[in-house]
Amino acid sequence: MNTLIKRARILDPAGKRDFIGDVFLSQGKIEALGEDLFSLSSKADEVIDANGLVVAPGLIDMHVHLRDPGFTQKEDVFSGCRAAAAGGVTSLLAMPNTKPAMDTPETVSYLLKRAKAADAHVYTAACITRNLGGRELADLEALKTAGAIAFSDDGRPVLDTACLLEALRQAQRLGVIVAAHCEDLYLAKEGLMHEGEFSKKLGVKGIPAAAEDCGTAREIAAAASIGAAIHICHVSTKGSVELIRDAKRRGVKVTAETCPHYLLLTHKALEARDANCRMNPPLRREEDRLALIEGLKDGTIDAISTDHAPHTPEEKSNFLTAPNGSIGMETSLAASWSALNGELSLLELLEKMSLAPAKILGIPGGTLALGAEADLFLFDPAQDWVVNGKKLHGKSRNTPFEGMTLKGKVKLTFCSGRKVYEEIGREGSNHVI
Repeated sequence: MNTLIKRARILDPAGKRDFIGDVFLSQGKIEALGEDLFSLSSKADEVIDANGLVVAPGLIDMHVHLRDPGFTQKEDVFSGCRAAAAGGVTSLLAMPNTKPAMDTPETVSYLLKRAKAADAHVYTAACITRNLGGRELADLEALKTAGAIAFSDDGRPVLDTACLLEALRQAQRLGVIVAAHCEDLYLAKEGLMHEGEFSKKLGVKGIPAAAEDCGTAREIAAAASIGAAIHICHVSTKGSVELIRDAKRRGVKVTAETCPHYLLLTHKALEARDANCRMNPPLRREEDRLALIEGLKDGTIDAISTDHAPHTPEEKSNFLTAPNGSIGMETSLAASWSALNGELSLLELLEKMSLAPAKILGIPGGTLALGAEADLFLFDPAQDWVVNGKKLHGKSRNTPFEGMTLKGKVKLTFCSGRKVYEEIGREGSNHVI
């Protein structure tokens, strides 16, 4: 199917382009891009009037828990990719804490084969250690051969530092990134939220910022000792931002991501004892939130991901016993834009959410270049909307933004030229010129 998108504001992070124009999609690729492509109207099966909307490369979420296999009552590859499409996400990296864990070539192959029919491009990280145990290295070469593009024990740190160092050596040889969950489990033990005034007010054990900072320092030191690359997941503290900034100044090959909830919320959100606001790392202080924004502005933090972590309503019903994690793909752009409007330009934000993850992972994306895969989305950066978990597209409803008004609404998403999401009831929806 050939599609002509007319009169859009085109934002292309890879080419640093921002102009009003048209895009022509043909056979799953971007065939033409320019200020006026009216001459191609006769070749189009559909002409979309995108006046007032932005067209941008599909977002790449490099931190997603699809829960497939093993926990598909929470999410599966198909429901997860529906949520992704509704948020403008066209590629995602699935984390390996499934059941069984993603520590064998067979499990990697299962997910990648299953994902071929989904509404987004699915890549997967495989386990660093067997069954995420933290001490015995998985067969990293076999996992890469099966299709894994990253290694991670996300959800837990690699317990044995010697094992971590060997993983970094092997990953460097294989040309695969290690994505590190940075946490000192002794400091974090039994903590439910950030250690501070609100944990004391609620009478629950807190997790000090040092739990993350100590983990970040260890990972950076390990990578620096052998000149290997390391990616730091879900940064939440001012201390970690400073550690990463210093490491980059010293030439350490470190990249980092943070998440929209750390940019928009603080630990005050837990005052209402809402388990949907409990995640790991936890929401932190206002000074941490501001440090993360500064880290994004000066390049210390390279990317924004979601750590999309679905759980059932039953699991999240009890504040004290609920598992950590919140969903986020469908709200990622709006939450980030709501937090960063005035701090980053829209083009800069899109770079953090598409081109930068593509570069870190070594995958296609983040560009509207001619001949590139037609992975793109249309959205209205000025539209306000209220988050209603019951109307989101995944299986789970555990959003930390319930009832909040966010800015920026995705209208249409294309994956390899196929329309995978269209906002229902959109005014002027897909009218032919």
